[in-house]
Amino acid sequence: MAPGDEPSYRRRIGLVELRSAYLVHNLDDPAVAKRLRMLSAFGNEVVPIGFRRGAAPADFVEDIAAIDLGQTFDADFRQRIAVMLRQSINLSGWAPHLRDCDVIIARNLEMLLLGTLAGRRFAPRASLVYEALDIHRLLLSPNPIGKAMRRFERVLLRGVDLLIVSSPAFLREYFVPMQALGLAAGVETLVVENKLLSWPMAPKPAFRAPAPEDAPPWQIGWFGMIRCRKSLDYLSDLAQRRPGLTQLTIRGRPSYTEFTAFDTQIAQTPGFSFGGPYQPFELAGLYGGVHFNWAIDFFEEGANSRWLLPNRIYEGGAYGAVPVAIDGTETAAWLQRHGVGVVLPALDALEEFLLRLSPQSYLQLKEASRTAPQSAFLADDRDSARLLGALDRAHTRRVNGASRSTAELDFQRAGTVPDDTAM
Repeated sequence: MAPGDEPSYRRRIGLVELRSAYLVHNLDDPAVAKRLRMLSAFGNEVVPIGFRRGAAPADFVEDIAAIDLGQTFDADFRQRIAVMLRQSINLSGWAPHLRDCDVIIARNLEMLLLGTLAGRRFAPRASLVYEALDIHRLLLSPNPIGKAMRRFERVLLRGVDLLIVSSPAFLREYFVPMQALGLAAGVETLVVENKLLSWPMAPKPAFRAPAPEDAPPWQIGWFGMIRCRKSLDYLSDLAQRRPGLTQLTIRGRPSYTEFTAFDTQIAQTPGFSFGGPYQPFELAGLYGGVHFNWAIDFFEEGANSRWLLPNRIYEGGAYGAVPVAIDGTETAAWLQRHGVGVVLPALDALEEFLLRLSPQSYLQLKEASRTAPQSAFLADDRDSARLLGALDRAHTRRVNGASRSTAELDFQRAGTVPDDTAM
């Protein structure tokens, strides 16, 4: 397409047309569909390629034809490695779809390996983007496996043109100090929070919200990925010690391997209910039906759980639910920065907080959530333009030969040498 011939909306934000391949570890993940909508918001072509967790083939994601690399399973690391290695050997079976791509985006470390191998062979002029949404506990381990994993990631990072993270703490706590990545190392970084998309979105609920005068019980909603056994144990114990103080509604996808007996514990705890997975159109009813949005996670306590910004703060915020977090986490800092929610000094402080909570105090919390700027929770075309602009710059650097992949990254010259021996 000749300059000046782009559609008016593309010229207005100064973007060129890019063809992207999006390599993901789970095509069934709703967050993948959300990212595809952002990547294609201005008419860009995107090819989703990846594995899936579900049994059914993933032929389409967001009505976009997908390349399904097969099924993998949660908590089965060996199986995932075996399938990934098989696909890295069988590049000719799927990687030709990368031809003519301007950008290869790899969502997590295993897909970065595939993107690196496939890009070198089938799309050498495409820029390589690493999207890190979590820091896996193996990458933080002080044992030999952890050290090897960090070095493996560091080697792959030498070919990356852009790093995308969902929380600034991932840069501050891991990539900069432990992997010597950042502007000093010559790589652009971008924080893209896991906001809801403002298109399409259900209207805010004007119904079902429980009145604080009716509490206790205080209604707590825990929605999304359910994987924190410490939270479930504490809330279950609280419900049994203080009958009538709280009720807990759980919806989403539990990681059953993280719990001793999830279904039994729910069934045996008074006031607890689990309704299974949910669809985006149900968000208004879910968050509109509770007083508090549980944004506490101890799944990888002290590391990833302390650094991440969970999807539920954006989902709940968009629909006015009052979030609850623990002090010292990035989630708590985010709530304080936006003037919303409840920040507890410790998990066991919830009981005293709820016992002292008055309807008037709750209404003040609710009003703060209701009147918070929607831009804190919702992504719009400006967020998509910001993302696509970063991809455009990464592609330009690669085409102009300024990519970091043209030379080995010198950690000494970058100013920080990761010291794995210190862990």
